[in-house]
Amino acid sequence: MSDTHAQTVRYVRETMLPEREPPLAETGVIKWMRENLFSSWINAILTIVSLYIIFVVLSAIIPWLLNSVWDAESLTECREILAAQGLSSHDGACGAVLTARWHQLVFGYYPSELYWRPILALALFLVGIAPVLFANLPRQMLLVSAAVPFVCFWLLWGGSVWFPVMIALGFVLGYLAMVLVGKALSPLAGIIAAIVLPILYWIFLAGPLAAAMADVIPLRIEEVQSRAFGGFMLSVVIGLSAIILSLPLGILLALARQSNLFIIKTSAVVFIEVIRGVPLIVWLFTAQLLLNYFLPRGTNFDLTLRVIIMVTLFSSAYIAEVVRGGLAALPKGQYEGADSLGLDYWQSMRLIILPQALKISIPGIVNTFIGLFKDTTLVVFIGLFDPLGIAGAIRASTEWNGIYWELFVFIGLMFFIACYSMGRYSLYLEKKLQREHR
Repeated sequence: MSDTHAQTVRYVRETMLPEREPPLAETGVIKWMRENLFSSWINAILTIVSLYIIFVVLSAIIPWLLNSVWDAESLTECREILAAQGLSSHDGACGAVLTARWHQLVFGYYPSELYWRPILALALFLVGIAPVLFANLPRQMLLVSAAVPFVCFWLLWGGSVWFPVMIALGFVLGYLAMVLVGKALSPLAGIIAAIVLPILYWIFLAGPLAAAMADVIPLRIEEVQSRAFGGFMLSVVIGLSAIILSLPLGILLALARQSNLFIIKTSAVVFIEVIRGVPLIVWLFTAQLLLNYFLPRGTNFDLTLRVIIMVTLFSSAYIAEVVRGGLAALPKGQYEGADSLGLDYWQSMRLIILPQALKISIPGIVNTFIGLFKDTTLVVFIGLFDPLGIAGAIRASTEWNGIYWELFVFIGLMFFIACYSMGRYSLYLEKKLQREHR
């Protein structure tokens, strides 16, 4: 049968054909453009319209940037320089305002001879946050992460070193209370003790103990008042503080809202709904005017600390709802599986439920953080000089009265870099967890 088949075949190739290049339409840039830009006639029209809009925008922005004036003492001098080049005042940016006032936009009214302190604080913060963000770093660095917030506080505000030390001691007391009370009574009692005991300690004992230690061992650096904070540094201080503090608080609120204990659940629901139902600007005015009335007599938090507290509470309410959505998205079998392993509530949450819920909630959490960081500009309405407040002060000066776009473009660029970095890290973390899950 094979012989008969061989006789019916007219031609059998005995050698392989040489390799040939793929068609131009199936490789390289042409293939990418065909698949992504011109895959259909509708996409082709949209691509052409989009390219035209981009061309129009860039044709106006690029010459404006290329004709920038960077060496001038005032807006009037910038315009004179542009006029000498045959350009109108709208044909070139007056970048000289940035070279002259960049330090105010970044540091506010912080003393110039102490700029090294916020720069060092930012560097230490990045070192401390690295082992939290990237799991491949040595876990021993988490001890540095725990100490960095208190060191940064001391560097920024100055004063006696014993005040941040006593604040840190409150967290140690809370941890010890959670362990000891949790073993003696119940994990829930340990959590409550870990919250109540540090608060009482900070209100009644931290200040006197810090003052007593300062009298015995006076270790201090030059103190800087909060009213000197401003510019992008103020936004970073408020934003990062609220982000770091609101995440654990939001997780606790989410767990409390799903609790079977009536008082705890009701308290969490009331807190979350009240906080979310009122605009942030109202809470900022509350922090400015009313918060001191709820503190013990003689206690006086400065305005920046009050704003940090209120922004943290505001953000934690939104984080709680995002985390609750992640908890609700988990199949019921995950909870039943944790129970079948004999785990108690806190073990199941720590080992099984929360890791999965937080993984689901990553986009929402990061989105909340980005919105929170941008909302720090609202503090301008209560008298704090954030970047927009500093820009207003610069524009009110005689030299730069009438300048707009240059300041706002610079401020927008700084916020874009910070928010874009958070977004990229969110994507990195999502992809990393997806690979590990597979």
